[in-house]
Amino acid sequence: MSQRTPRLTFERLDRYESRLSHRLAAFSGHPPTLWLFRWASRLGDWPAWVVVALVHPIFLGPRGWLVAAWWGLTASISALLYRLLKTRLCRERPFVTFTTIPCSVPPVDRYSFPSGHTLHAVLFTLLTTATTPVLLPIVFPLACLIAASRVVLGLHYLSDVMVGGVIGALLAWASLALMPEWL
Repeated sequence: MSQRTPRLTFERLDRYESRLSHRLAAFSGHPPTLWLFRWASRLGDWPAWVVVALVHPIFLGPRGWLVAAWWGLTASISALLYRLLKTRLCRERPFVTFTTIPCSVPPVDRYSFPSGHTLHAVLFTLLTTATTPVLLPIVFPLACLIAASRVVLGLHYLSDVMVGGVIGALLAWASLALMPEWL
């Protein structure tokens, strides 16, 4: 597949999603909403997932450290995969392509597809479901806020978030399938 094919596909998809992206990014014009989504986005950079991983020993005892290490390995592989996809597919962010879409926080990198924040939010939510479901009342709403924040803050199209979520789910499934029995 040539480099031009993804660009043409993204150009069509960008136009198709532009109106919805603009409407969702308009929510950032409300200061309390903007504060909430900025907060969620910052937690999704990494702090929330480190905290969730590091509380495992509280719930699982010494085994919790092994689970946290497995999560770290899974997250590292996930980060490498989504970076590879972003740098190969090169979809511009909504606020770059459509100057009428506001960007409410500086992006951590140039391209938008797929959403790494959403990928990790889904990944860690599913890993939490499998290892420490008692944390789901905290983790699930946070993951939803992180995913929504990416579109509301003007950093991603809805399809970036959806594909990031699918990739995160597939990686979580693979991680759990490969998790050693002694964990």
